[in-house]
Amino acid sequence: MNAGIRQQQGSTLVIALIMLVVITLLAVSSLSTTNMNLKVVGNMQSRGEALHATQQAIETVISTPQFISNPANALLNPCGTANTLCTDLNGDGTPEYTTRLNPAPSCVSVKSIKASELNLSSAEDLGCSAGQAQQFGVAGVASGDSLCANTAWDITAETSATASRTRVTVTQGVAVRVSADDMASTCL
Repeated sequence: MNAGIRQQQGSTLVIALIMLVVITLLAVSSLSTTNMNLKVVGNMQSRGEALHATQQAIETVISTPQFISNPANALLNPCGTANTLCTDLNGDGTPEYTTRLNPAPSCVSVKSIKASELNLSSAEDLGCSAGQAQQFGVAGVASGDSLCANTAWDITAETSATASRTRVTVTQGVAVRVSADDMASTCL
């Protein structure tokens, strides 16, 4: 019996070392998985912020009529060059995202509104009917057309992050009612 115990004295050390190696491998694997998850979440956050900056730029363009009259300079307060918007998320004075309107907003369709389609109880439609009897001096107004037209515009914005390689591109369409003069100058 003493001979059997002597042969087993080293086996406890070997089993302990094997268990230590297994625990170490589990810890390294867990650390690697955590780092990968952290990168994935960081990329998702960066993409979400870039998407927000892109949508903010499009909403800024749509909220002013300047893109109709001057598509090449559609933003009121561009940063750097025309049609460029910088977004500073943390308020440190350095923009984290730069958004460009590329290409400039473009009118993709135009349709004159017929005078017979106007609802004269609506203030917006009433402005389109002024001067219908004369129909002189207004470019592009055909017989039966009102002084307004419905237009459709495409606005494409590209946002890139300054610190990472995040890039987001969004194209949004918007319908805008314009005067016949604006229709003649920007949509034809």
